[in-house]
Amino acid sequence: MLRIPTNTLIKRQMHGNAEIVKNCKEIRNRNPRNLERLRIARKHIGYALDKRQCGYWHKLVVRTTQRHVIAEICHFENGPIITISSKDWGLKKQLFSTNDCIAYKFVGRMLAQRCLESGISEIYLNKTSFVIGNKVQSLIDTLLENGICLQEPEQYKHPRPGTMNYPEKPWETYE
Repeated sequence: MLRIPTNTLIKRQMHGNAEIVKNCKEIRNRNPRNLERLRIARKHIGYALDKRQCGYWHKLVVRTTQRHVIAEICHFENGPIITISSKDWGLKKQLFSTNDCIAYKFVGRMLAQRCLESGISEIYLNKTSFVIGNKVQSLIDTLLENGICLQEPEQYKHPRPGTMNYPEKPWETYE
């Protein structure tokens, strides 16, 4: 049997990031949520005469019906991203009642799991938009226990926007 070294058969070319960036002519951000994670995406604050000013990227919305609870994460541009309801078959099979405190906890746990799977770890909670009772408070507590922060970070704003063309000095800190 003839043995041939594998390095002669397969010539792998090792490239560094600098070579890739140097040869790259165009960069496309195919993940628009990445800018929100970096805190440089623009938060829509509305106009001065608007009643509804939204300064968030992702907002928690809890709706209740007579029989079910629905919790969703809404993006300010695209609407609902993640929707969890006690109507879902897998969740409904585990619950005795779909509108009691345990249902709110299970919906909160499923919502936290789906948020973390999709990369959302901070959401905005407007406490003035709905009445927070014991059931909704249990959903909020479950979100906090499972690692969801209920306060979004502030949008990064350059401290001196007029001096964007000048190189920054490494010994100056802005944040």
